[in-house]
Amino acid sequence: MDLIDIGANLAHDSFDDDREDVLRRARDAGVSRLIVTGSSDESNRRAHELTQEYPGVLYSTAGVHPHHASDYGDQSDALIRDLVVRDTVVAVGECGLDYFRNFSPREAQLDAFRAQLGIAADTGKPVFLHQRDAHDDFIEVLEPVLPKLSRAVAHCFTGEHESLREYLGMGLYIGITGWICDERRGRHLYEIADAIPDDRLMIETDAPYLLPRTLRPRPQTRRNEPAWLAEVLRVVAEARGQSIEHVAEITTANAVRFFGLPT
Repeated sequence: MDLIDIGANLAHDSFDDDREDVLRRARDAGVSRLIVTGSSDESNRRAHELTQEYPGVLYSTAGVHPHHASDYGDQSDALIRDLVVRDTVVAVGECGLDYFRNFSPREAQLDAFRAQLGIAADTGKPVFLHQRDAHDDFIEVLEPVLPKLSRAVAHCFTGEHESLREYLGMGLYIGITGWICDERRGRHLYEIADAIPDDRLMIETDAPYLLPRTLRPRPQTRRNEPAWLAEVLRVVAEARGQSIEHVAEITTANAVRFFGLPT
């Protein structure tokens, strides 16, 4: 298999001691390329550095997560603009709104979100989107800008059928994580996964978060890693009533097209 993990936080310090082994296990599991998520000034720089250390394997995004929106200013804006014109930085984000925790005030989140959508519009780079418990404001900010954006993906989609229908109607791609493997929180996602058209579906781990609960035997640590993308693939294929091979083929083709990766 040739899989692409469209969202892995490999700049996270939990990978500092064994990143090389993590990438080897990913490769052995069929994950040939990964998009390293940028979410703050520090992680944006580190994610880009990693793409230079692993050319042709790692690519990255550059953005400020809503949790860090209070820190967004001229320096963050300039850094993202500097990074996204580089060949290995393939999207703006992770950006959006998160009202579940409100680590940054909502007005700061809205300002940072609008600013990053502006960068995407100016540069033509796709957008890597985050939304949690902020659907109405998210739509209100995003929808008017969509005609100026090249492409956008709802990263780590966990919503219900209505929000899925709305996102698809807006032309968004949908990123599915190990949330679909969680029988407690993700059963609804399992039941609507077949509503995503073949040409809009992508898969991701969001490592080190969202370890798939269906893994057997269960790992000794709760840290998720890109090798477990194969389990997300298996459960997504099961939920959609499609073969693993088919879902691998379409999600990889979609990721190549979305991020403009070499074929």
